[in-house]
Amino acid sequence: MEQRRCQSLYSQWRSVALGGRAEDFAVEDTRSGRRWTFRELADWAESLPPAGEVTVAGGRGLAFIGEVLRAWRDGSVLVPVEAAEAQAQTRARTEAQAEAEEKGAPDQQGTEFGELAALPAAIGHVKTTSGSTGIPRRVLMTADQLAADARSILRTMQLRDDWPNVAAISLAHSYGFSNLVLPLLLHGIPLILMESPLPDALRQVLARHPAVTVPAVPALWRAWHAAGVLNGRVKLAISAGAPLTLDLERAVFESTGVKIHNFYGSSECGGIAYDRTITPRSDSRVAGSAMDGARLSVNTDSGVLEVRGDSVAEGYAVPDPALADHVFTTPDLAEITADGIVLLLGRTGESILVAGRKIAPALVEERLLALPGVRHCVVFGVPSADAARVEEIVAGVRLEAGVDLPSLRAAAARTLPGGWQPRHWFENGALRPDVRGKISRAAWRAWWLEEKNGTGIIPAGRGGG
Repeated sequence: MEQRRCQSLYSQWRSVALGGRAEDFAVEDTRSGRRWTFRELADWAESLPPAGEVTVAGGRGLAFIGEVLRAWRDGSVLVPVEAAEAQAQTRARTEAQAEAEEKGAPDQQGTEFGELAALPAAIGHVKTTSGSTGIPRRVLMTADQLAADARSILRTMQLRDDWPNVAAISLAHSYGFSNLVLPLLLHGIPLILMESPLPDALRQVLARHPAVTVPAVPALWRAWHAAGVLNGRVKLAISAGAPLTLDLERAVFESTGVKIHNFYGSSECGGIAYDRTITPRSDSRVAGSAMDGARLSVNTDSGVLEVRGDSVAEGYAVPDPALADHVFTTPDLAEITADGIVLLLGRTGESILVAGRKIAPALVEERLLALPGVRHCVVFGVPSADAARVEEIVAGVRLEAGVDLPSLRAAAARTLPGGWQPRHWFENGALRPDVRGKISRAAWRAWWLEEKNGTGIIPAGRGGG
């Protein structure tokens, strides 16, 4: 029978699950304390009810993995989403079905995903971008592209089956799906499902396992380091989703010997670059060197990084030249050194123009995060009343207990270059990264401007940036 969507991945999964490691540990759930072998997982997947044309997978933990396997098995279009979005889609579908029954009309899937059922048979997976450069977009992928991304991660990061992956990040997001779900199902890398990403949960995992791999985001690495839970049992530490500051990377290394490897990727193409070094970086611009299978170049006209390779997606659901003909044109300004190191120089359209000088907000954020008591921060530009200045810098922070904004401003005045000094400051307890590890500059900029006019609504949980 001809395979469609991601059924070839299900065949690969069956080979992994029923091969020589069938009785080995595949998944551990820290909440229940239960373990499943590869054979038990395979038998369970076979027993799941049939999938529809489109599978919106928003469950957590093992339920999410079951949705993935069911979609692969039955040739369904898989759409991983965060749990809140999945719940909203379920409600919408229920209402649409009820309306269709009342009118005697056929149900048209009842959600914005219904139209995905008509996608070409090769498209089996739809990612959702973080919206860091605008509105979130749907990214269309084939089974071969997913498989290529998994191979690249396995080879580049040298994942090992005796260093199980620890799932502290969302399985539904591109980062978690590629680093946690695909290595489990396509290459037999065991997975530990954490009850929560809190420090005590990781402490318990490390107490039970002598060697683990931990993909996470900077906010989690910072929290775990502050709580003192990291140790040499973290054999491979990976950070993505937001810039990893040099101070945090160095502090973790000096106190524990754990080297956090910076990972740069995108929903549109999977892994792009990875820091393979074994000691902390000395330049925050360093993203790493190209992932295995990724062909990188800098557009000579625009200066942005372009990615080619087998893991680049087919395109967006709404076509855009930025992702076409198996080339992804990133929004990131970059330089590639003679020895292949990718230096990220900022994002197009994000620089703050102050009196004729362009300032990268990410660099100001890095300096602020290095100051004592700064838990999270965001920096953006707003129009200046002085036409000669063009823009002014705004800094928003979430501070640790016992630290006040005046003290922070005084410390920033001593450490930031003159041209980098924020003209405006605000403190907000709702300022925190989303599940992808991102803080949206666009959302907080909009809030700040509206707040100045008395109409601001705090963008809690807004991601991207």
